[in-house]
Amino acid sequence: MTTNKMIGDVHIAGSLTTDDWDNFRAMLTPGGDPAIWNKAFEDYFYTRLSLRYLAPIKVLQDNGTFRGEGFSIAAIQCSIVEFLESTVQGKSYRFRPKGAPPLTEHEYSSSSDIFVSFLINRTPFRNDFKTEIAARDFYEGVRCGLLHEARTKRGWTIWAKSRDGKTADTNQKVMYRDDFQTGLLCFVDWYKGDLPADKTLQEAFIRKFDSLCL
Repeated sequence: MTTNKMIGDVHIAGSLTTDDWDNFRAMLTPGGDPAIWNKAFEDYFYTRLSLRYLAPIKVLQDNGTFRGEGFSIAAIQCSIVEFLESTVQGKSYRFRPKGAPPLTEHEYSSSSDIFVSFLINRTPFRNDFKTEIAARDFYEGVRCGLLHEARTKRGWTIWAKSRDGKTADTNQKVMYRDDFQTGLLCFVDWYKGDLPADKTLQEAFIRKFDSLCL
């Protein structure tokens, strides 16, 4: 088996492989047939997101005991945030050690800017994260705390639900993980509606999935 064949066998969205993407990509044209872009959303974006992230979160929510599963849910959600924003921007992460070639236009090496951009620019999160300072505090206290040390930091806590649908209270430093999940699903619905008609989103989509197949 050749190296190229092994790469082609990598699953990137359910049973769909990098070879499948290469074949399907030939039908994708920015500004092209909305029906094809709907299929791109369903088969590649949503299938990948649902099977790897959304479905596992639902299992934790449905079988929760309110005795700590919120940390696992929030950790997965923080991974989703970076994927969603980097897909919208059409950027891919590249670790860049000292002396490495400079980043290209569509690469990033710091997750913080991508994460913060999502919170302050995307509905409904921008209603709750009104400043970059608040968003960065969440990034450092929740995202980095959970992913690096399996804990929240900087005074942040995780609760299940708010009384008014807030994804977070940046003054009290509380993340409402169920409302945060609802917010993520609302964003996915927005993306589903806009992708078939937005050429900029479509160009970014192609760049992102190309990078996932490397």
